[in-house]
Amino acid sequence: MKKTVSVPFMALGLLFACSLIISNIIEQKFINIGRIEATAALLIFPISYIINDLITEVWGYRKARLIIWSGFAMNFFAVAMFQLAIIVPGSENFTHQEAFAKVLGTTTLRISIASFIAFLCGSFFNAYVMSRMKILQHGRGFSIRAIVSTMAGEGVDSLLFFALAFYGVIPNNALITLIFTQMGMKTAYEIVALPFTNILVRQLKKHEQTDVYDKGVSYNPLKINEI
Repeated sequence: MKKTVSVPFMALGLLFACSLIISNIIEQKFINIGRIEATAALLIFPISYIINDLITEVWGYRKARLIIWSGFAMNFFAVAMFQLAIIVPGSENFTHQEAFAKVLGTTTLRISIASFIAFLCGSFFNAYVMSRMKILQHGRGFSIRAIVSTMAGEGVDSLLFFALAFYGVIPNNALITLIFTQMGMKTAYEIVALPFTNILVRQLKKHEQTDVYDKGVSYNPLKINEI
């Protein structure tokens, strides 16, 4: 197993981290998709799951684990720097402190913690399902495992986030609706993107000259030294 990374892997890793950071900023805006209300984060957050699928499919679970923890670290760093920038007193020429804090500040500690936990659990579950299904399917049927792994990962993500962030705050019926709506819309995003994702998977395997099967790999999320 190579312990080096290629330019395509690095580019996907950067896009993965950017997707997480941007989604945290734009999730404050609510948008309408048909008759369904969602946050603007829906426009970019599912990209992180598509990249998760690509990396697990081409480079294997070890590299997916590396990229998940790297993305988490960058997201945590960005949130910390946003908070620091808000706390530091502005100059007399800066007259938009309230708007600045509203856009870049996290709403509550509870929501921030819920977001971090949901991301880690959902992302690792997505990678695990993708990896195991590839072995069981002998490498065939990428589209099926991409959809199934996304449903599994997004399901865990949505369940944990909304339960941890909003249980006891909004009615249970509304909470359940939110969970299934978000999971469904994010999975639909994956399905719409599948033709492009299939092309990208084939090109990456050809370019990288690799197609990893995770036989004997440890799925322990904490074994980040195994890359």
